[in-house]
Amino acid sequence: MKWGSVFILPPWLEVWWRAFQPKTELYLTSVHDRSGIIGIAPLHLRGGEARFVGSPDVCDYQDFVIVPGKETEFYDALLDDLARRGVSQLDLNPLRPDSSVIKSLVGVVEKRGGDVICQEGDVTVEMDLPGDWEEYLAGLDKKQRHEVRRKLRRLWEAGDVRYRCREVSQEDVVSLTDTFLRLFSLSREEKAGFMTSQMEVFFRSLAQTMAEVKLLRYGVLEVAAQPAAMLMGFDYEGAMYLYNSAYDPQYDSLSAGLLSKVLCIRESIALGRRKWDFLKGAEKYKYQLGGSEIRLYDCRMTLR
Repeated sequence: MKWGSVFILPPWLEVWWRAFQPKTELYLTSVHDRSGIIGIAPLHLRGGEARFVGSPDVCDYQDFVIVPGKETEFYDALLDDLARRGVSQLDLNPLRPDSSVIKSLVGVVEKRGGDVICQEGDVTVEMDLPGDWEEYLAGLDKKQRHEVRRKLRRLWEAGDVRYRCREVSQEDVVSLTDTFLRLFSLSREEKAGFMTSQMEVFFRSLAQTMAEVKLLRYGVLEVAAQPAAMLMGFDYEGAMYLYNSAYDPQYDSLSAGLLSKVLCIRESIALGRRKWDFLKGAEKYKYQLGGSEIRLYDCRMTLR
């Protein structure tokens, strides 16, 4: 059974549940057939409504975990069990168009006489990575290719510049997370406002947990031995997920925030990664660096 993304891995969902502690009933169930487990439903329930464990502000897209080809069997069993528990509404989001919810559950619910309303929500941005750096640059439009090269030259000319995007050890995770959160507090006002005390607890616990399973990556751009920009990402199943980023505004003239991402893209290509996922949000730089938009959906289903 394949887990579709980092956002539905058990360690991730456990961190979310502990950090936010919703006043709901946790519903983690698996469906079996003669071959074994065919799917897992990470939900929580309240007042006859079911939602995914997780929340859109920190889980960019979600889904159920199902063995390919077993979707209808899984969903029929799941909906029967939810009905026995008095659940009449499913509120599921955010969803990719290739999610099993969109491709399979919608049809199962409608066939059982239920109602489905799926609306366009946010967007996520991603790109396939080529085999080498020059091929990546060639894929950008002429203006952006020139800008990337010009900004990189100016950065290297600044003197003592270092960049690394590495797996984070248990020994380093606390200090690196401290630095990341300090830079985050210096970033744009809306970013700093996002990092409430509860959210900081979540980020620290998430970093620790994802480092334990060897998925956490911190990209660190240093100028004169000082951290100028950082990104927090996850290296999973051949893809690099850009989860969040931060920078020191005093390095604006060196485009430190943007170039920390460019340099991590270059390193991901060198490591043979196949995909770069900028994740949710339509920030301009994502398109400038080669990303393509994928629409996300919110689905509300009334069960019969």
